Amino acid sequence: MNFIRFSDLCAQGLVKDQRVFIRADLNVPLDADGHITEDTRIRASLACIRMALATGAAVMVTSHLGRPTEGEFKPADSLAPVAQRLAELLGRAVPLLSNWVDGVDVQPGQLVLLENCRLNPGEKKNNEQLARKMAALCDIFVHDAFGTAHRAEASTYGIAQFAKVACAGPLLAAEMDAITKALANPKRPLVAIVAGAKVSTKLSILKSLATKVDQLIVGGGIANTFMLAAGLNIGKSLAEPTLLADAKAVMDAMKARGEALGDASVAVPIPTDVVTAKAFSADAPATVKAATEVADDDLILDIGPETAARLAAQIKAAGTIVWNGPVGVFEFPAFEHGTQVIAHAIAESGAFSIAGGGDTLAAIAKYGIEKQIDYISTGGGAFLEVLEGKTLPAFEILSRRAAGQEP
Repeated sequence: MNFIRFSDLCAQGLVKDQRVFIRADLNVPLDADGHITEDTRIRASLACIRMALATGAAVMVTSHLGRPTEGEFKPADSLAPVAQRLAELLGRAVPLLSNWVDGVDVQPGQLVLLENCRLNPGEKKNNEQLARKMAALCDIFVHDAFGTAHRAEASTYGIAQFAKVACAGPLLAAEMDAITKALANPKRPLVAIVAGAKVSTKLSILKSLATKVDQLIVGGGIANTFMLAAGLNIGKSLAEPTLLADAKAVMDAMKARGEALGDASVAVPIPTDVVTAKAFSADAPATVKAATEVADDDLILDIGPETAARLAAQIKAAGTIVWNGPVGVFEFPAFEHGTQVIAHAIAESGAFSIAGGGDTLAAIAKYGIEKQIDYISTGGGAFLEVLEGKTLPAFEILSRRAAGQEP
């Protein structure tokens, strides 16, 4: 994937004294009093900001926060807490500017934070007039917000069309590199682990991956639907009976690929044992059962130890691993074993591994394997759309601009 890297522009001395507009992802969680409860996204954005300041650029940064109504400012929508936290982390003042679309006064070596970009009328619909005004503010536009890369909005797409130079910041560039390595040019076998509550939310992803991967592991409620499609009783477990034909189609596609390759291991592995309970509760007694022995009043809340061990062996033999979703209710200690085994198998594997999704990141943190995952994606919806095989708007426009194509 061809795109201009902001780091290269800096190294070439092309950023000094330039007006640099950075679209960051500073959408952090706030408590009822407006205090930041978790600042990972702010800290992740520092590299790009520091890079721009170190070159002597005039630096503008903006982000969305929450879901404000365009044109209707409310204190709860303000980036003021973010400006305060940025100032603390950078050790310098970070002025917050409102009503900035028609002009920003910022000098080389200075940094300003531009108020919540989603307050600007026309932002979400990528209004061309708004995008052109934003582009006029800068000499260089830097997209460094992968979490918004799947949205074509004025501050993520339109500005990239019309800015003199449009490039990827270090965060976005790292995502683009990792995704290309994992999906476009993977070391085989390529194993994908896709789990979650519903097949419907990830059906298109599963169908797309079934044409690309060597092993497709499903978990959670998704696995229940696949078990049902395989003719197994799942009791009162979460599943989507209306999607059995779709699940069967994915299973058939993987089986056909395996037959074409002469490799019977290319398939969707169905659990041979599961962990069940009579109620969805952290203190519900857990029972390990063969997958063929699930009772009508059972809830399947995890894969069993036999299944976990078998999947772990496949994962450890992988060349590339893509992971999205825990395979059981890992928040409950009695039902976390499957996810824990899978997580440690990924960590111990010699494969290139990329992981994304909120629950996945929570599992990675719980088991302390952050340093053993090669790349942890910062995007939720964007990560899923990439897995689905879609070309994200941010990738498309930055590639076009790198190729010298006009808006």
